[in-house]
Parts: sequence; structure tokens; C-alpha cells
Amino acid sequence: MGFSLVVVSRQARSLVALALLAAPLAGCLGYDGVINRGAIIEERKVAQVKVGMPAPQVLALLGTPSTTSTIGGDAWYYVSQRIQRELAFLPPEVADQHILAVYFDKTKKVQRIADYGLKDGKVVDFLSRTTPTAGAEFNFIRNMLAKLTSF
Repeated sequence: MGFSLVVVSRQARSLVALALLAAPLAGCLGYDGVINRGAIIEERKVAQVKVGMPAPQVLALLGTPSTTSTIGGDAWYYVSQRIQRELAFLPPEVADQHILAVYFDKTKKVQRIADYGLKDGKVVDFLSRTTPTAGAEFNFIRNMLAKLTSF
């Protein structure tokens, strides 16, 4: 009887040790590593949008745009982004990004449609909400040198 208790306790200790080793990985189960942000753009609905279509019909097909613009003409933008991570604790990488732009004429009818992807521009950082400006550091250094040479 003493022998069987020793065997059971060894098995129980092994199971407890295995459970403790596996517990940190339990959070990774079911993690697919894909995060979708923004508008869900369905190709079949985009194909139904035609030049000359009124804005209310576009709204009914595609839904509310992510943002709009009235500078240089009226346009609606549907922004979507897919981010992937290999593991939950690794930094995310932008796998795909699309901006569907619907341009309207003055009578609010579709003038043209464009689909911009990663190859067409820079990755949009939705979290920082900052716009990088080129040359800010160079202008600072140039101003400092100009002040030094003016003495």
C-alpha cells in the first residue's frame, strides 16, 4: 500500500509541474494574430458603385465613410487596415492597408473611384495621431548656424 501512494504522488507531482509549465502558454491558444481595423470593404459592393451614381446610393451600398474631404472637391474615404502578429507579445506589423476613395462632382454624383494600398503611400499610424513633418530638425540646425554666423 505504501508503494502505490508513492507512485500516485509522483504522477500527481508530474501533472502539477506540467500544468504549471503549460499555464503561461494558455493565453496564446485561439490567438490568430490578425487584427482588422477600420471599414470592411466588400469587393462585390464596390463593384456596384458606378460613375454617375448619386451619393445616397453610395452611402446605402458602402455605409458611412471613415472620413470625408471637401478640399479640392468632395470625396469619401473608407480606410481599412489589417495587422498581423506572430505571437501575442510581439510587435504588430501592417500586413495590408487600403483606402477606398469615392470622388464626387459638384452635383454629388460619383466622378471616379480609387483604391489606394500600401504600395501607393506610407503606412497610416492610427494610434499616434501625429503627422510627421519633413525638415523640422534641419531647419532648427540651419537657424542655429545662422545665429552663430551672424556674430
